[in-house]
Amino acid sequence: MAERLAVRARDRIYDDFVRICVPQPEETILDVGVSDVIGAAANVLERRYPRPDRITAAGIGAGNDFRATFSRVNYRQITPNSPLPFRDATFDIAVSNAVLEHVGSPPHQRRFVAELMRVGRRVFITVPHRYFPIEHHTAIPLFHWTDGTFALACRLLGKQDWSRQENLILMSGRTLRAACPPDTQIQIGPTGILLGLCSSNLYLYIGQHR
Repeated sequence: MAERLAVRARDRIYDDFVRICVPQPEETILDVGVSDVIGAAANVLERRYPRPDRITAAGIGAGNDFRATFSRVNYRQITPNSPLPFRDATFDIAVSNAVLEHVGSPPHQRRFVAELMRVGRRVFITVPHRYFPIEHHTAIPLFHWTDGTFALACRLLGKQDWSRQENLILMSGRTLRAACPPDTQIQIGPTGILLGLCSSNLYLYIGQHR
């Protein structure tokens, strides 16, 4: 059931990416933070996008399994919390799914978003939503709606690592806005499994609409 729900959420995220970004056949896409764990719920852009040769995927590992599975996608290894190895405005669209919450701290989040804005003319970021009834990483229900109760639940269940900021920052619309440069025109909305204010994911879009 969890796997089916994850696939459903990722497919809706992909559909929203296409609807909002409207990628054109000639446009290039950078996908930052791809997974080398190959499964139905991972790397949805590479699984579904009809022009994989227009995608450059960036991940922190060697990407051997990724390269073997998505042979038409260009793969680049990157270093966490370091500048991306691309020139300004190299890509038409820069994408990142379920990465921003793991980069380490609010200043690291701001630098990460700024890097995506530097290398991509349009930016589409998605994160797990902290107000979904079940926390995505720990499967803890409801207690993650506040930092104090989440820390307590993690301690009681032996999952303390997830309560540390360097591993996970629970994301809301407010934390997404705080990760963007001041005065940036942005669009934030629900995606994934849609449950109104408790939807499973949020998207952040920065750039001109087509």
